[in-house]
Order: sequence, then structure tokens, then C-alpha cells
Amino acid sequence: MKTMKTSRRRSRECALQGLYQWQLAGTAPQMIVAQFSETEDFTKIDVAYFELLLSGAVAGAMNMELLITPLLDRAYKSLSPVERSILLIAGFEFIQCPEVPYRVIINEAIELAKSFGGPDGHKYVNGVLDKMAAQLRLAEFQAGRL
Repeated sequence: MKTMKTSRRRSRECALQGLYQWQLAGTAPQMIVAQFSETEDFTKIDVAYFELLLSGAVAGAMNMELLITPLLDRAYKSLSPVERSILLIAGFEFIQCPEVPYRVIINEAIELAKSFGGPDGHKYVNGVLDKMAAQLRLAEFQAGRL
């Protein structure tokens, strides 16, 4: 049985694609939003959330790299652009979207990694985000472990 994608999931997918484009081509977030707005499926996403994720992840990318790097077993730059994008989105959500439970953020990131990443990328993303959640959402993380 195939499940329907929520508008938030679609927003995360578009943000991932936008961050990928930003990393590889240096396209400005406003230009990426404009390009997506011309696509036929744009009305199926939560546009405000997409814009928030994309612009927030780009604006906070340097600080997020500093936060993510100690959690990795390899250099940040050696991550695939897809993995980096997913970690940037999830990190942004951990910090700026406290209304979204950390488990939801991790699950959505895993689903993105399964859809867009390499064969075992979702396992790696899961491990990094578990460590990140323990730092950024400590009380919620500990309550979830009980």
C-alpha cells in the first residue's frame, strides 16, 4: 500500500532539492523558490515551510557545519551533497521548529535519505541525527528514552 505524501514531506523534498542546487551551483534561495513556484506540483507543498527550511538552512549552514562536524566519523566535505542537505534541514528543524517532535524530524530525514541518498545513507543520517537530537533536544530526547 502506497501512502500519500503530506505537504510537509513534499516541502522537505523540495528543500532538499533546493539545497542540493545551492551547494552544487550556488543558486540563491530566492531563485530556487522562484524556479519551484513554476512547477506544476508546487501547490501540493506547504510553501511557507519550504521557504523557511530552504532559507533557514542556507543562512545557518556555516554554524550548522560547526555543530555537525564533531558528530561525524569523516570530514563534513566528504559527505554527499544529499546527506549534507538532509543534515542541514534536520538541524535547522531541531533548532528553529520546536513544535516538531525530534522523532518526526529524524523519521522525515531517514525517508529523504532512503528516497534520494545512497544505499545505506539513511543509516548514517539516523546515527548522526540521534547524536544531534541528544544535544539540541536533550529534555525531549531523554524523555523519549524512558
